[in-house]
Amino acid sequence: MELSNIEKLLERYFEATTTVAEEEILRAYFTKEEVPLHLKKYAYMFQYFSVAREEKFTMQVPLRPRNKRYIKWISIAAVSILIFGMYFGRSYQERKEAEYAYQETKKALSLLAANLGKGTEKVAYLKEFEETKQKIYNNN
Repeated sequence: MELSNIEKLLERYFEATTTVAEEEILRAYFTKEEVPLHLKKYAYMFQYFSVAREEKFTMQVPLRPRNKRYIKWISIAAVSILIFGMYFGRSYQERKEAEYAYQETKKALSLLAANLGKGTEKVAYLKEFEETKQKIYNNN
């Protein structure tokens, strides 16, 4: 294949626009012995890819089964802690809300008592007004 076509294919290869067939052409070109010096660095790369393609992992990886009971007990403990927290957290929250309601009611009743005291003073003036009015009507 012509050198200019190979260089164009290389540019397209590094731009990731080549097809699989074009990559095979490049691989075949660079695995032969006669590669120009300015393209020699790419020959090493394609030769590595060819060798790496053939490599296989043959070592056995020992797999140990997990202890499922351990996970089961952790799950049970987590759920029980969650339920425990929800139960006591809710009762604590209800206690705080009841205490807040009590304090607000206490404030409202003390305000009512203070205003009721003022109201009774005004009723005393009203009683005096009524007596005076009755005197006026009785005299006429």
